[in-house]
Amino acid sequence: MTGRGPRSGVRGPAPTHPKTIGMTLDGKAVRVPEGTSVLDAARQAGVHVPTLCHHEALEAWGGCRLCVVDVTRQGWDGWCKLVVSCMYAAEDGLVVLTDTDRVKLTRKVVLDLLLARCPETPLIQELAHQHGIDRTSYQSNPEPTDCILCGLCTRVCDHIGVSAISTVDRGIGKQVAPPFHQAPPDCIGCLACAEICPTSCIPYETSDTRRVIWEKSFEMVRCPQCGRAHITQEQARHYAGRGGVPASYFDTCDACKRRQ
Repeated sequence: MTGRGPRSGVRGPAPTHPKTIGMTLDGKAVRVPEGTSVLDAARQAGVHVPTLCHHEALEAWGGCRLCVVDVTRQGWDGWCKLVVSCMYAAEDGLVVLTDTDRVKLTRKVVLDLLLARCPETPLIQELAHQHGIDRTSYQSNPEPTDCILCGLCTRVCDHIGVSAISTVDRGIGKQVAPPFHQAPPDCIGCLACAEICPTSCIPYETSDTRRVIWEKSFEMVRCPQCGRAHITQEQARHYAGRGGVPASYFDTCDACKRRQ
């Protein structure tokens, strides 16, 4: 009598495990998956590194320069390199210092400049205060704005394949705007730009029938089951075109779809 063992010669693929790397972060040894940025490694280790232009849904951009850190190695004899942590990959043996005098001074300069541009913006006021700045040392913007030029709004608009807004002009006149400062023909009224903005500086109005943003008006699609206005008609057409599904698929809101 023989027992039945595993089928001969039949084996599944060998399990793969992501390679991890070891580094030191503010004196603490940490291990993270290969390809992790220093910023994400710090977050996984519970170390706060400030940033204004970073979002998990978008590729790193390194625009705000707030997430700078010093990196070094044992063989560098104390020499450190100042890097933007959201764009610098964690490496084996890397030593990361997030609160050196140089790092804190660099962040203070960035926030001092931002406070001059946006003296009335609560988020910037709070970050500046956390870094010991209650009043900018530069001349304050005579026309205060809440836009910090972080680029999140234009980048998310590009990411969803619309590209309705961009930065225009240069120097102190640089701003985010649609082409020719007119209602952008490509905008679909999705509110992605407004919702991702860290300072909530993009105004819009929305109701059960219409939505207005960037001076463009949109008709809303109302769910036939719950009656909630959940998407614009332009959004439905855009997503249908990208996904190859009929626009009518978007008539029903996601909540009601899940209950079906």
